[in-house]
Amino acid sequence: MTVIVLTNCPVGLRGLLTRWLLEISAGVFIGSPSARVRDVLWAEVRQHAGQGRALLIHTSNTEQGFTFHTHDHAWKPVDHEGLTLIHRPNAGAAPASSPAKPGWSTASKLRRFGKR
Repeated sequence: MTVIVLTNCPVGLRGLLTRWLLEISAGVFIGSPSARVRDVLWAEVRQHAGQGRALLIHTSNTEQGFTFHTHDHAWKPVDHEGLTLIHRPNAGAAPASSPAKPGWSTASKLRRFGKR
């Protein structure tokens, strides 16, 4: 089983994938091509994705039973003791180099003076 998920990719790429896979939702393709066809399709996706992102998931002989590949994703696959996990960068965190502002926070002031 093979699943390809496209985000913000050209319409022509979606048309190319519909020759081999079934589009079950916008940008989500599923099918059972051979490993050789799957690799060729993934190469085409990577070449023609443009500014878009792509994700390939397929069955494999691993502990999880599947493996996946990403193209231009902020989330990266990481091997952790034989399991492939996704590392999601923390976009909301402040950089470690920025110092904290001096003084009391607004919430702390309201609690301190009983205004809450």
